[in-house]
Amino acid sequence: MNSGPRVDLTNCDREPIQIPGSIQPHGCLLACDTSASLVLRHSANAPAMLGVSGDPNGRPLEAVLGDEAAHTVRNALARAKEAARPALTFGLALASGRVFDAAAHRFKGTVVVEFEPAGDNVAEPLELARTVITHVRDVDRTDRLVRDTARLVRAMLGYDRVMIYQLGADGAGKVIAEAKRGDLESFLGQYFPGSDIPQQARALYLRNPIRVISDADCRTVPIEPVLDLSGEPLDLSHAHLRSVSPIHCEYLRNMGVGASMSISIIVGGALWGLIACHHYAPRTLTMGQRVAAEMFGEFFSLHIETMRARQTLEAAARARTVLDTLLKDANRSADVEDLLCSRLAAFKTLIPCDGIGMSLAGRWSSEGITPPKPALPALLRFAEGVAEGRTWASNRLSAAHAPAQDYAADASGVLIVPMSQRPRDYLLLFRKEVVETLEWAGDPNKSYESGPLGDRLTPRKSFAVWKETVHRQSQPWTEQDRQFGEAVRAAVVEVALHSSELLADERAKADVRQRMLNEELNHRVKNILALIGALVSHPTEEGQSLQGYVATLKGRIQALSLAHDQVVRGDGGGSLTALLDAELTPYRTAADAIEMAGPSVVLDARAYSVMALVLHELATNAAKYGALSRPGGKLAVAWTVDSGGACEIAWRESGGPTVSTPSRRGFGSVLIDRSIPFDLGGSSNVEYEPDGLRGYFRIPAKHLTVSETVEAVRTVAPVVPADADAGDLAKLSVLILEDQLVIAVGLEQILANANIEDVVTAGSEAEALKVLGGRTPDVAVLDINLGMGTSIAVAEELERRKVPFLFATGYGDSAFVPGHLKHVPVVRKPYEAATIIERLQDLIRPAT
Repeated sequence: MNSGPRVDLTNCDREPIQIPGSIQPHGCLLACDTSASLVLRHSANAPAMLGVSGDPNGRPLEAVLGDEAAHTVRNALARAKEAARPALTFGLALASGRVFDAAAHRFKGTVVVEFEPAGDNVAEPLELARTVITHVRDVDRTDRLVRDTARLVRAMLGYDRVMIYQLGADGAGKVIAEAKRGDLESFLGQYFPGSDIPQQARALYLRNPIRVISDADCRTVPIEPVLDLSGEPLDLSHAHLRSVSPIHCEYLRNMGVGASMSISIIVGGALWGLIACHHYAPRTLTMGQRVAAEMFGEFFSLHIETMRARQTLEAAARARTVLDTLLKDANRSADVEDLLCSRLAAFKTLIPCDGIGMSLAGRWSSEGITPPKPALPALLRFAEGVAEGRTWASNRLSAAHAPAQDYAADASGVLIVPMSQRPRDYLLLFRKEVVETLEWAGDPNKSYESGPLGDRLTPRKSFAVWKETVHRQSQPWTEQDRQFGEAVRAAVVEVALHSSELLADERAKADVRQRMLNEELNHRVKNILALIGALVSHPTEEGQSLQGYVATLKGRIQALSLAHDQVVRGDGGGSLTALLDAELTPYRTAADAIEMAGPSVVLDARAYSVMALVLHELATNAAKYGALSRPGGKLAVAWTVDSGGACEIAWRESGGPTVSTPSRRGFGSVLIDRSIPFDLGGSSNVEYEPDGLRGYFRIPAKHLTVSETVEAVRTVAPVVPADADAGDLAKLSVLILEDQLVIAVGLEQILANANIEDVVTAGSEAEALKVLGGRTPDVAVLDINLGMGTSIAVAEELERRKVPFLFATGYGDSAFVPGHLKHVPVVRKPYEAATIIERLQDLIRPAT
């Protein structure tokens, strides 16, 4: 007997869930023409809910809502820039006397207006969201962030269970945080297969970041008519009231869930995960609560993205430290094999893995969990066939190397790093089968009853399906894992070359290779800093404008960039005098405005980075509120070295506005007060004297080197303001050659702010040469290193045409500039507006 086709969650992949033809019953809907003049469709409950008699279809919007309400909806639509952000109107009073909260958006030539009964208090949920954001904005660890977020979102929205659900590279997901009612079982740590969230649903999560199901048992309300005159259904991708798949509703009912909500976590344009809320009875959120949830979701996504960028920076710094130490120790080591074997534990910390092994000159050494020794010869022969002098990785080793099935539980994934040109000299990193790494929460045998349409996935059954899917697989290797593996390979090859007597001439080239490795790491870190400076744009202090926040954040990133650049080029540190020069240069106002005096002191890398931020905050505050904010103000910075070898720095301002102790402490004040004691073990003391701020700072001897030379008193001379020739700049035509779109857009904005409108941007050398084939710009800004090449050919063409130009770089110096172009000015990333404008003025200023 044929019982019909099998129905399961894979049906959702084929189900057009964005055009369900119906809505949820806690609101109603009107669909109008693109000008919102005429009603074309409506939900069946609209006449009764809106208090309108007769069929709304074919009637003017004014006839259905009233003149004033229709006018308000159209005005709201004029504010809506995209369908993904519907225009919201709270407390919309209709001609019928009824009051609604309304959301309107325009999509595919149709205006969709959704109505819900007006909420009692719009301000309260927004204030709650603001409070929640305040609680988590300073959290700097992912585990704590997701834990606190689950708890705070539950308090904000009142659901019985709130989960943070993270998606993996294979589409499967895991509950990484949970806050729930005390009597409910836990889903924490459980995995779910990718099919639990079909592709159609994933696309909708990106388009519409909030999805609410108010009642999993509700009877949906049809759209009338379902099809328009052309036979097209109404696309509800961006509608809150859109009804959901009956299969998904049954999935919820199987778990006893009566209502749900999800907030999309979108990182880098991709779906990172969900904040998933379950309630065990029907629950309807007001529009104000949904807006608050959406605001928090966007903040949370940005916070995750920022933390990921910072973690990448920290990982790159750790990798550089390990590899630098290896290269330095190689100079003093008589036995390179012993040196490399002794570094296995350090290599293991660079790339997350469960075990690491090294085969070098027939000798095998290992740390952690690795395949059994009898399996190694076959594995090394396999590595010889696939590595071919470059790193090779797989999270399904047994699929490519059949004998690995015998030890898949211990080594389902492998990253192979060749160590020399000799066969079987390899560094191998292993990852266990992913199901072996689970920490189970709850009873894995508990199940739920199937629904009326047959078997459905539930949390326990989902786990069983997921476990079957990921059998003999490890966690995937990321692009960062592969890059670090390649960096290890380059460093190990460097050590091997250095140790060979037959390649003695390579010793002279070792510094060049080391410098290239440092430059590459430096370039990547600088580009990440530039992206953070362009992307992070949310204010954090109450009353602070967005423009002020972005300027402050970019200034801090610039200070860190300066410190990082000096640490790379200065072999781990830098001069205190040079740091003061760099931080105070933007605030030169008069010949005697700034004085500095003290001995020659070199800070180590840690102290240099900390002092870069502290001095940046002091200089910025002096320019905004202190002595450097008005003519006649003076700043004196003096430092000495005491008998114990510690450096004592005195910062004295005078001649500025009257100073008083601030009523509140912002992030900058905390940074000034606590960075030196916390990070360096020194001391900080700031006094707010009426005639000027006084700061006294002590850096312990262990963080510095002192020269016998005493530097004379130095003054910082004034410069011409960056906007002195703004009128001349406005007439320029500028060519930008930059392969990173976000960085290019940031530079375009700097030029637009200087009233430079004729700007052409090229993303590659070929594109730039094509632009030059049709026009000749007045000036140009060229990124030296374009990833897949350089801009040298474009520079030479500009030289031939006598067009002045700048080189831009994220590298520590201009190592990639050939000798015949060394005269070209170089600016470093991340860009600073004043520096760019000043350099362009220098280019067009006639020679004297």
